[in-house]
Parts: sequence; C-alpha cells; structure tokens
Amino acid sequence: MLKAEICITLKKTVADPQGLTIKQALESMGYQGLEKVRIGKFIIIELSGRNKVSAQKEAEEMCAKLLANPIIEDYRIEIKED
Repeated sequence: MLKAEICITLKKTVADPQGLTIKQALESMGYQGLEKVRIGKFIIIELSGRNKVSAQKEAEEMCAKLLANPIIEDYRIEIKED
C-alpha cells in the first residue's frame, strides 16, 4: 500500500492571519525570537493497487481539483510505501 502525504500551505505572498494570531499567542506565552508562523494542512491518503507514478499523478489531480486552492495555496506531495 502507498501513502500520499500532502502538505498544503498558503503562498508566501498571501497573508496568514491565523499564523499571525498564533505567533502573537506564543510570544505572549514567553516564546521569543519567532520570525514568522504560517499555518497549513497535512493530509495522508492511503492508496491501494497503484504504483508510485500513478499514485503521484492521482494525488496531483486530487490537489488540483479539491484539496488545494492553486490561486492562494502551494502544495507538495510525497509518495511513501507503507
């Protein structure tokens, strides 16, 4: 079985108000020297009956069609054997 591990983040040019809020909360808790906090999504999809090439292609399609918004988000996919 293969796993597609997908990390989705906002593009660097897109403001991240949730990340800013978490940064401020961490600083108020005493954590100093934080340059920037960015929030994203991490998705794991288990795929059976596929090879790595077809799994990569299918995961790319899933991201483009549903999982990520390509206008404001970047994503990276890593296919791993379970």
